[in-house]
Amino acid sequence: MKQSETASFSLPDDTPLARELADLSARRRALANVEVSFPGRTRILTVSNQKGGVGKTTTTVNIAAAIASLGGRVMVIDLDPQGNASTALGIPHSADVPSIYDVLIDGFPLDDVVQQSPESELLFCAPSNIHLAGAEIELVTQVAREQRLKTAIDEYLASLAQPLDFILIDCPPSLGLLTINAFTAAEEVFLPIQCEYYALEGLSQLLGNVKMIQKHLNPKLHLSTILLTMYDGRTKLAQQVADEVREHFSQEVLRTMIPRSVRISEAPSFGQTVIAYDGNSAGAIAYREAAVEIVRRGSNGEEA
Repeated sequence: MKQSETASFSLPDDTPLARELADLSARRRALANVEVSFPGRTRILTVSNQKGGVGKTTTTVNIAAAIASLGGRVMVIDLDPQGNASTALGIPHSADVPSIYDVLIDGFPLDDVVQQSPESELLFCAPSNIHLAGAEIELVTQVAREQRLKTAIDEYLASLAQPLDFILIDCPPSLGLLTINAFTAAEEVFLPIQCEYYALEGLSQLLGNVKMIQKHLNPKLHLSTILLTMYDGRTKLAQQVADEVREHFSQEVLRTMIPRSVRISEAPSFGQTVIAYDGNSAGAIAYREAAVEIVRRGSNGEEA
């Protein structure tokens, strides 16, 4: 091969793939050295978006696992009758397993249904099961129906010898009594937004619902955190959506964006989060970076 032909080839570190790998390596090293502290109080976040398919459950379990990897004690409450969060955390949730349904409808103590995830001794889950599908109707006749989850959480936290640092509540994609229970129990709303054309559809309705809950049930509730998910940097649309969200919610949007990732999609089929399934993948690194941001933020959405 002629010298001129050899020189025309790009050097390995000049290729897009090489630059991406170098970037991932640098971010991995930064995460290995990151230090966070937990103040000893429990932050309760309800992960909600009335639009389906935005990565809500995926975000819930992966942020929870990432916080646990940082040393925080985390519990996920699976309020979605599909039980996908329970599956991703490796938690049994068949019809005969005590679940959050028993807590809401039959008054079981939360401690009776909480299970430890096999992924981490710091990661816990109150599972869903198929019975939760009928809970919306059954809750209608219950006393203090909007407060039942809050009461159960308060009693559970009071009974713990070692406090939880975070509780993440995974909601169904609708505003029924299950989601209202989650909004009433939490102080913070954590909103995953997909970087797609319809990303902001329904957002004004969600904010209206938050204001309604603030007025009638929970004055402490506020939108504290927005995470951009399914980001594809190759498309102009994704960047436009990200810019628009940041323009309207500059304080709430995390700097980290979650990329589209095959690893993130594969992990639940193995009963794992992407943190356990492939902790060095781009998706896992992004969720770990987002978790660091969340831990470092105060409840008002500002950097601590």
